[in-house]
Amino acid sequence: MEAPGAISLQLGVNALCALKLRLPLGLPTPSSDPPGGGETYLSRAWTTSPSVPGRVVASVRRLHQLRATMQWAGSMMSRLRSCLQALPSALRRSLSSAQDVLRRTPLYDFHLAHGGKMVAFAGWNLPVQYRDSHVDSHLHTRRHCSLFDVSHMLQTKIFGHDRVKLMESLVVGDIAELKPNQDKVRELQNMGSDVGLEVMDNALLALQGPTAAQVLQAGVADDLRKLPFMTSAVMEVFGVSGCRVTRCGYTGEDGVEISVLAAEAVRLATALLENPEVKLAGLAARDSLRLEAGLCLYGNDIDEHTTPVEGSLSWTLGKRRRAAMDFPGASVIVPQLKGKVQRRRVGLMCEGAPMRAHNPIMSTEGTVLGAVTSGCPSPCLRKNVAMGYVPYEYSRPGTLLLVEVRRKQQMAMVSKMPFVPTNYYTLK
Repeated sequence: MEAPGAISLQLGVNALCALKLRLPLGLPTPSSDPPGGGETYLSRAWTTSPSVPGRVVASVRRLHQLRATMQWAGSMMSRLRSCLQALPSALRRSLSSAQDVLRRTPLYDFHLAHGGKMVAFAGWNLPVQYRDSHVDSHLHTRRHCSLFDVSHMLQTKIFGHDRVKLMESLVVGDIAELKPNQDKVRELQNMGSDVGLEVMDNALLALQGPTAAQVLQAGVADDLRKLPFMTSAVMEVFGVSGCRVTRCGYTGEDGVEISVLAAEAVRLATALLENPEVKLAGLAARDSLRLEAGLCLYGNDIDEHTTPVEGSLSWTLGKRRRAAMDFPGASVIVPQLKGKVQRRRVGLMCEGAPMRAHNPIMSTEGTVLGAVTSGCPSPCLRKNVAMGYVPYEYSRPGTLLLVEVRRKQQMAMVSKMPFVPTNYYTLK
């Protein structure tokens, strides 16, 4: 509350600061500074008056100094604006959106309109869930089908006579070692290879669940019974031409991922949602679904320091390539295939509090063996499931271990994965 007989002066420059100075009423306030600046005026008109307290003189003096500083700041802001106007338009847009660092998919506004709760994920603004709860979305996917926006996933087109040579020079495990903005394409081109790589700006929609094929079949002319797991075809989908439909997904269920032009993404998503079998689902359900299916999240369950054998992903290595040992890391990986590996990714199940990433995994004697990399309650099993790494001798299913959760140790058992049976579509 202001003291009696006082006024408040509030100053600001572009909302950067606000300063309040209290002056006694009835004192003359200079409307402008004469040549020589406010300090000269104050010396002549204020400091010579015995009726003006010294503290008031000091306050007004600071006020004028502040105003001079603000005028200088305003001048600098004007110069900065002039400099920004001289920059290329693309760079100006980049600077103006510096605070908005999260990227948006072509379906961002669509998510908001449908009640999507947006969160930051891997540099993107994506829906974690919609109006339905996480568990409801999870179970709906297992029983019916759900639509996921996975447009943050990188899509590339590799072409040329030597495209197979390119891919075999990258797998297994070499991609993470590339420098930013690098790819093997330039290296092979310099060696005379006919190969090219194009990064696509398409949106990517994942329709996942046991009724996904039934829903999609109503909008395509192709017979989806002839499209088994991990195969793809280009087709028109609900009137949207040029869609690449791949029989795959990351939930453990049958389903497809549809690559579609960004401008057509909302139209296609709207058409799919017209079927009552389909509901939108977000990152929360996607994470618990992939965990039940025993699928890895890169950066959590596997990274550039993990071999396929350690990560229980030996199935990714073809027989021909194992024999030829012509893939990156073969000198380390092939011996691991033939003998014991030091550590293995395992599944874990427990009662009690849910296991979460970074929880220590211990032997029953209390020796720390490793750590949980992913964990959550399983909506389908109504038990807690997790993944983590332990020494090879502790990786046999049925092995009893301890996991420290919230500073308390609880019993856990090594379990086979997937925790919930997968339902990928294969030709009979």
